[in-house]
Amino acid sequence: MPGIHSNGNENTDTMKSRILFSLFLFAILLQFSPAMAQNELDQRVESLLGQMTLEEKVGQMTQLTVDMIVKGQPYAPQVPVEIDEAKLRKAVVEFGVGSILNTPSGVLLGLEEWHRLHAAIQEAVEQTRLKIPILYGIDAIHGVNYCKGATLFPQPMAVACTWNPALARDIAAITAYECRAAGFPWNFSPALDVGRNPEWPRLWESFGEDVLLNRSLGVATVEGYQGDDPAAPDKVAACLKHFTGYGMPWSGKDRTPAYIPERQLREYFLPAYQAAVDAGALTLMVNSGEINGVPVHASKFLLTDVLRGELGFEGLMVSDWEDINYLHTRHKVAATKKDAVRMAVEAGIDMSMVPTDYDFPTLLAELVREGTIPESRIDASVRRILKVKMALGLFERPLTNPADYPDFGSEKHRQKSLEAARESIVLLKNEGGVLPLKEGARLLVTGPTANTLRSLNGGWTFTWQGERADELAPEKMTILEALRAKLGPSRVSYAPGASYDEALDIEGAVQAAEAADVIVLCLGELSYTEFMGSLTDMNLPEAQYELARALARTGKPIVLVLAEGRPRIV
Repeated sequence: MPGIHSNGNENTDTMKSRILFSLFLFAILLQFSPAMAQNELDQRVESLLGQMTLEEKVGQMTQLTVDMIVKGQPYAPQVPVEIDEAKLRKAVVEFGVGSILNTPSGVLLGLEEWHRLHAAIQEAVEQTRLKIPILYGIDAIHGVNYCKGATLFPQPMAVACTWNPALARDIAAITAYECRAAGFPWNFSPALDVGRNPEWPRLWESFGEDVLLNRSLGVATVEGYQGDDPAAPDKVAACLKHFTGYGMPWSGKDRTPAYIPERQLREYFLPAYQAAVDAGALTLMVNSGEINGVPVHASKFLLTDVLRGELGFEGLMVSDWEDINYLHTRHKVAATKKDAVRMAVEAGIDMSMVPTDYDFPTLLAELVREGTIPESRIDASVRRILKVKMALGLFERPLTNPADYPDFGSEKHRQKSLEAARESIVLLKNEGGVLPLKEGARLLVTGPTANTLRSLNGGWTFTWQGERADELAPEKMTILEALRAKLGPSRVSYAPGASYDEALDIEGAVQAAEAADVIVLCLGELSYTEFMGSLTDMNLPEAQYELARALARTGKPIVLVLAEGRPRIV
């Protein structure tokens, strides 16, 4: 065509030039590839590891509860909480512990109080030879539940009821942001304990019994916590727990034996961990119980052969609370405390959640010096610990500033919690179309969970057992208070009828029902977690059934609201 000319040689030369330029650019980009970044991280770790003494190494493998560095005694800190300089120096400078965890027992600290505590710890770190930062761990399983003013979310079981991975990811991202605002870079979550025994008192901490749901929500939670870069100021290290089979104890009681055929273990319990490991989870916590007669903390098959060898987990593996010592005192598989340390380390554990003495680093150093455990095994664990600390950016930024987190406890975050709560509610049935309530209906609200925050929030709420929720969050509303706020006090009457396990005034509740169009009957459980919630009977206390039967005899429509952490017989 006129005006259009083509030169084949010129086109060929141009193409060759472009190819050469592309190859040159590709070569440059390779220099900044993830593999290169990983290589630099490995070099930093090896350089630091090569400078460490044996005592510094076993110190890094030691985790203490915060009660060990504040005034008072373990499980009984002085209030208000104050750092004990001598105890802090012993932990950080003399023993060089690598990690601290928890909130002072029974105490809820605010943002500024947490930052003063972290700053004091970092000051002690600066007095050490190598200045390796502390990795502070916390159980923030439904928001930063150990910090005043943080956004609390529905518990994991309720999040599972949403069947919404995107929402789970958002919840985790907000929790990570608020964790870092409070100075916590390590969160002991998510729990991937496929809950297969309805009696188990930690069922509500899990995503339930479904394998697919555990996989999907587990991956989403890890992604929300860690993002693309765990060193970002709004991200934390996830901790998968409790590997593995923890959710099916034979007795239903916490930390008791499980009997799980290997085929079932692989089909039901490992897939969620595999998916979360593939998603890049940095850390993992071990099952406190035993499987098929072998305590998991002593199982090289599960912790090394399966977890590291088959699932490909390369991160930090931490014990649960005092569980290495329990190999001696509870499981009776170790002849001495020292032998328990040997068994756990040989099985593959990197860090001991001791949490209230210095026996672990002392005994571990003895085991190395006498040749029972090679120092190369210690190096492997310390290498993993240092990698996590470097991946989190703790060497460059060991402390955060609350002023950098304006959305801590913000209305925006609370709206996401409200969204999650709305999506989590499960309507079991609606016989006779009682719901939605008719305009102008008068309500009687009754039952042991009607006017308490304990039952709505559960354990790990301000305190371990959540027993102080009503005291520590007076601005929050109970079921009764929320209904009165929504409908007006004139339309909502209240008669407790029964406590959790005792009939109080059932006849009074029946009489109050005469003036009501609908009865809102609130039954269920008080807050609990771990062994404190172990059951001997799936039935609710008889007093709750007595109240329900008496109200049913009135013939009034009843809306039953169950606030509980596991199925109970109704």
